[in-house]
Amino acid sequence: MSEEAGIVILGAGQAGGEVASELRKLGYTGRVTMIGDEPHLPYRRPPLSKAYFAGTVSAEELYVIPATSLVKAGIEFIGGVRVTHIDREHKQVSLDDGRSIAYHKLVIATGGRARPLTLEGANRPNVFLLRTIDDIERIRALAKPGARMVIIGGGFIGLETAAVALKLGLQVTVLEGLPRVLARVTIPEVSTFFERAHRDAGVDLRTGAQVAALEGDELVTHVHLTDGSRIEADIVVAGIGLIANTELAESAGLVVDNGVLVDEYACTSDPDIVAAGDCTNHPSEYLGRRIRLESVPNAIEQGKVAANSLMGNKIPYRSVPWFWSDQYDLKLQVVGICSGFDEFVVRGNLNEPSCRSFAVFYFKDGHLLSVDAVNRPQEFMLSKKLVAERARLNPAALADDSVPFKTLVTTAKA
Repeated sequence: MSEEAGIVILGAGQAGGEVASELRKLGYTGRVTMIGDEPHLPYRRPPLSKAYFAGTVSAEELYVIPATSLVKAGIEFIGGVRVTHIDREHKQVSLDDGRSIAYHKLVIATGGRARPLTLEGANRPNVFLLRTIDDIERIRALAKPGARMVIIGGGFIGLETAAVALKLGLQVTVLEGLPRVLARVTIPEVSTFFERAHRDAGVDLRTGAQVAALEGDELVTHVHLTDGSRIEADIVVAGIGLIANTELAESAGLVVDNGVLVDEYACTSDPDIVAAGDCTNHPSEYLGRRIRLESVPNAIEQGKVAANSLMGNKIPYRSVPWFWSDQYDLKLQVVGICSGFDEFVVRGNLNEPSCRSFAVFYFKDGHLLSVDAVNRPQEFMLSKKLVAERARLNPAALADDSVPFKTLVTTAKA
């Protein structure tokens, strides 16, 4: 590899930081340049709606690679600039500050951006998306005790933000357009559990709520719903999904289809370009199809695969997806994706109002497909292997919470 041009990483998030650090671990001694449109060093995003919003961790504690480690590893970081063009013929990228940087190999780890509201008034100063450290800083400046926060979106981001805002003394309303929260990731029974948890905590949670308008002059003062109701608001937060940042790849002529298309080795349609993280669409051995994932574990594992490919090591990406969410004292951990299940078994009394711990096991054709675990870390950890192996478990024994889970694991069949 040319040490003059070296490896250029577009994107300074979890995936980009993982590629950079993994390259050094693998012994790459050439130039590594990481370019990010935020001024911050690569940082972890999941704590933004939780610990960082709550003020219990600092920005520096979010960093994937501390500044001293970057210097020690000889990784050049260029922050606060935007890459405007990839010139594949001459192997260089152009920046919006006028610079051009040559590359020998290129990494696309551009991640995604928060999906904006398309309502009039969405650009007012007290309406926020939630994706970056700067987003949280702006929200925190207004998040004083007693302030009225309206959150549009009942997914993980919206519910996590609601839980923290409530603890900070805010009056919180969550508006979910679908008939239930977390509708895209779990079954109605689990949705009902989390709806109950938030309402019991004091959140005004409304499902099937369609926003008609954001009202107010300089600031939004009311959120108007299609049913005619109007909700007072000092702060409006939108958590309605992510848009993959694929524009650079597409304009460079790479194959893009709901993400930058990569193979199992994180290689794109250009032999000199790899890609990793939220912006990629990769083949999943677990699912038997392609998928674009938005998760930290995916960014980390795919980042490692991409770094190995750059070094000439062909190590396929075969990880099973997993996710987590922290809301109040509830830790939801999910391994696998439950879509397509034909049977599920609940372990624990999910319908008991005092229930704070349970697990749901999803099956397809008798094989374990995925697991939702709430405050069941041991069952979650053991289930990661079982899901990967498509194990068979005894449904009747599984439903009996008095039967030790370890016993079920030892009798599981592939």
